[in-house]
Amino acid sequence: MPRVSGWQGFKFELKFLVSVSLISLVQTWFFCQRCHDHLRSYLLVSLFCLCMWFFLWRGNALLTDYINTRISWLEEPIKRFVVGMIVTIVYTAGVIVVTMYAFKWLFDFNFGNSIQPTIIISIIITLLISFFLHAREFFFNWRKLELDAVQLRNENLTSKYESLKSQLDPHFLFNSLNVLTNLVYADADKSARFIKQLSEVYRYVLEVRNKELVSLEQELGFVQSYLYLQQIRFGDKLRVENKLEGVTGFIPPLALQILVENAIKHNVISEDDPLTIRLYVENNEVVVQNNLQKKIRITEGSTGIGLDNISKRYDFLSNQRITIQETASDFIVKLPLLSNT
Repeated sequence: MPRVSGWQGFKFELKFLVSVSLISLVQTWFFCQRCHDHLRSYLLVSLFCLCMWFFLWRGNALLTDYINTRISWLEEPIKRFVVGMIVTIVYTAGVIVVTMYAFKWLFDFNFGNSIQPTIIISIIITLLISFFLHAREFFFNWRKLELDAVQLRNENLTSKYESLKSQLDPHFLFNSLNVLTNLVYADADKSARFIKQLSEVYRYVLEVRNKELVSLEQELGFVQSYLYLQQIRFGDKLRVENKLEGVTGFIPPLALQILVENAIKHNVISEDDPLTIRLYVENNEVVVQNNLQKKIRITEGSTGIGLDNISKRYDFLSNQRITIQETASDFIVKLPLLSNT
């Protein structure tokens, strides 16, 4: 039942009471023949129906809400339906029996056999309404799950598009071309290799832009090309400890590179404060760890993606979550290795 407050809530409650009162009067007229000639009987049976409908509707609504918190429609639909219907039947029968005894004790009114059709009709109507509400709730939950899946799918596609944009970011290209300009005159062989690694970076991005998962080996090859370009730029100020060789598994494309890029972009890199990035595996998770020396001000433009991007893609692809840890000296992110099945 809807939950509203204030004036709107008062109007809803008033309409509800008027509705069940009219239903009770009509129900008594059609199903209690002896009440036609006895005003007291007619009023008492109508009041009985009113109380019964009120407690049935309110009680079943509260019980439904409670069961929903304990049993999920999406995870255990059959169990949720069976438990819901059993609770509805038991509660409905209990309300009717208790209400009848209460009326007998308060008003010394004996319903006799004449009330049986009213009780049977009430139970049938309650079960039909409960069945409809259970089916409706299951449909809405199922529909919500579908909409969430579509939203996650769209976010996944968006995140991959944003990842592509980040790799084609003018700052990255500008810095790479600056380094290349100096290399061309200083070392022709090194500049040729630099150009090859730069082309590998862009080729990989174009290849994986429509993929949901890539092998760790593929991603690692891409990250090594990316790190080669960055190490030419920073020299010994950027240190990488890679212990992922030979590790198998799958991760979202560009996830590992984003973490490496964020470490470089958000931390000071200098001769006095070199940045060390460690790549290793632990408990079937790829770990990216760097010493923490945050920049006071980030000079390069933000790509608008990062940990949130990776987290959403893991939500879309699996029920596993990334782990983020920040200590006084280190920043650590753990990416679960996934199965490509």
